[in-house]
Amino acid sequence: MEFFENDPDLPPEVEDVEVTRRNNTLILKAVAADDNLSKYTPTAQLKASVTENRVYEEEPPRAGAPRWGEEEEEIPSELVEFACFKGDRETVLQNTALQYPMFLVLRELAMIAEKGTLTAITEFDGELAATRIVEGEERPATIEVVENPSKSGSGGGGVNWRDNKFIS
Repeated sequence: MEFFENDPDLPPEVEDVEVTRRNNTLILKAVAADDNLSKYTPTAQLKASVTENRVYEEEPPRAGAPRWGEEEEEIPSELVEFACFKGDRETVLQNTALQYPMFLVLRELAMIAEKGTLTAITEFDGELAATRIVEGEERPATIEVVENPSKSGSGGGGVNWRDNKFIS
C-alpha cells in the first residue's frame, strides 16, 4: 500500500505495519514496539477486501446513447485496486493487543480515503470518543449514554436463552 511506503507517522506502540495480501484479502498487522509483548501474542490487524475498478480521466459516454456519425474514441483510463475495509467490529479490526493504536492507523487511512465512512465509538484511558469520517472528511459525532433503556418494547425482541425449549 502506498500509504505505508511513504513511512507514515505511526502510534508509538506500533513499530511497523506488515502488509500481506492473500488473493483478494489485504491484511495490515501491527508490529509491536514493546519487546515485552510475546511473539506468540496476536497483535491487532486490519482486514480489507481488494477490488479493482476502472478509473476514467473523464466521464465515459452512457451506454445506448446515439452517436451520430462520430468515430468512437477510447477514453483514457486505468485499472486501480482499492482496499475496502467493510463490516463492523472484528470483521475489520481483529485481535486485542495494540487494538487502539491500530484503530488510529485505520482512522488515518479513512482521512485519506476518497470514498466510504468510518463510524466508531472508542474507549481510551476511561474516556469514550465518537469518530465519524465521511469520504476523507471528519464529521461531528456524539455519544449518548442512557442509564435506563427505554421500556417501549424496542429492545425486547431478543432470544430468551434461559427458557428456550430448543436448548436442553
